[in-house]
Amino acid sequence: MRKDIPHLPVEDVYVAVAKEGEDWRVYLLNRSPQALETILVTSKGYGEKDGQEQKTSVLRHAIPRLDPQEYALLEPIDADVFHLNNEYWVSFYIGSQIYDKKYIFVPDSIVTGNLSYIPELRTQGVLHT
Repeated sequence: MRKDIPHLPVEDVYVAVAKEGEDWRVYLLNRSPQALETILVTSKGYGEKDGQEQKTSVLRHAIPRLDPQEYALLEPIDADVFHLNNEYWVSFYIGSQIYDKKYIFVPDSIVTGNLSYIPELRTQGVLHT
């Protein structure tokens, strides 16, 4: 049963939106000491603009394995959707234990004022913890 599955907190796994030249890309970072396996990520954008509901297509990504201290490119992202909630729902296994977490970049959180240096990517970006 669902209630019998322990829901352990996700630690040391992050989603980052990084600026590379004029382009933006979304990455999954594994800063944990363990490998992540069978990683599934869904991404979508939703919200309003000028009183009209807007949403993007739901994209799905699968990554077989992400070793400790590694990162993976999830997708490019267009700055035209930064006014939306940009949601990344990440599920993965460590050993036989499943973990999942939603990372939501709220509207207009991906802006120059929120950029910080992300060492793994060697560039500036917005890191969601």
